[in-house]
Amino acid sequence: MNLDERFRERELCTPLLEKIHRISRLNTRPMRIMEVCGTHTVSIFRHGIRTLLPKEITLLSGPGCPVCVTPAGHIDLCLQAARHPEVVLATFGDLMRVPGSHGSLADARARGEARAEVVYSPMDALAMARQNASVQVVFPAIGFETTAPTIAATVLAAHQQKIGNFSIIPLAKTMPGALLQLLSDDELELSGLLCPGHVSAIIGAKVYQPLVDHFGLGCAVAGFEPADILAGLLALLQQQVHGKARVDNCYPRAVTDQGNIRAQNLLAQVFAPVESEWRGLGSIAASGLALRSEYQQFDAVKRLQLSASQVPDPPACRCGSVLKGLLQPPQCPLYGRSCTPLSPIGPCMVSTEGTCAAYYRYGDDTAANFTTIGNHYSKNSC
Repeated sequence: MNLDERFRERELCTPLLEKIHRISRLNTRPMRIMEVCGTHTVSIFRHGIRTLLPKEITLLSGPGCPVCVTPAGHIDLCLQAARHPEVVLATFGDLMRVPGSHGSLADARARGEARAEVVYSPMDALAMARQNASVQVVFPAIGFETTAPTIAATVLAAHQQKIGNFSIIPLAKTMPGALLQLLSDDELELSGLLCPGHVSAIIGAKVYQPLVDHFGLGCAVAGFEPADILAGLLALLQQQVHGKARVDNCYPRAVTDQGNIRAQNLLAQVFAPVESEWRGLGSIAASGLALRSEYQQFDAVKRLQLSASQVPDPPACRCGSVLKGLLQPPQCPLYGRSCTPLSPIGPCMVSTEGTCAAYYRYGDDTAANFTTIGNHYSKNSC
């Protein structure tokens, strides 16, 4: 058994869940908790956590899927690059089926209009460039602080090895500014944030303190196993009952207050913060990552003279509202009808971390449709 598997066991999960139910009876207000990370959303569904919680606790999904928050105009940049006669686009698989304004990368490749290959890391894309000097290999750098350090390391490697046929489309985003923008929306009523474990391992738990100070909102950093998530939810419930918002680090085996300083320095060496467009949230200052001047030769947008444009979301697609926690996927008029995983209209139905895809895959909130915690725990155990 590996370390994380321990956090699926009944011996850890049952006491946490029982305590949540016990303390919930002392709580006089309903709780609306947003899990920021798409991996949290999938894990919550897969383990049936929603079905096991008191009815007073509502879980909402947030903008924690990097592919989902990438606007259609930025997808079009990737399509432009893939259609260039000298380019092979090397991309993560999630991006292949995300629709732009004129279809997806998968559609364009099937029609013979684009060259796109799936890779598992930016270093794989760099290796492809090293082995194929006759083509330009372009990597769409989409992701949050979790993947951005590996992209920075790849750019540094390309620079040091003088690999001239490798470049990136710099589309990575950072989470803190997006959360500030999200919480400034008066429509969104939240009791607490379940903060992303992987991102927090890089940026540190202390980065969420301004959310506590400015909005009086409780935050809990949590991992992705059932016991991790339950510990985070319990921490937020205790904060509400005691009337004291704070940042609780419930994932100390991976997250510290300061985060990964080496990864932060690597990001600062290669990238500079810039304004960036987020699907559903609009333009957010200093929430994107642009290559610094000494690495501009690896910017595919400039090298290939690509042009981005503002592209509206498809009519009736409510991905933006889903990403803001204002709408549950079944409330979208396209969900499960014209928008399915086989024929997605919005990115939330495409990505493995997409909220709509998670809802579609795991069905409605009935315990029979879920894997129970550790294959031992059921709702009746409460």
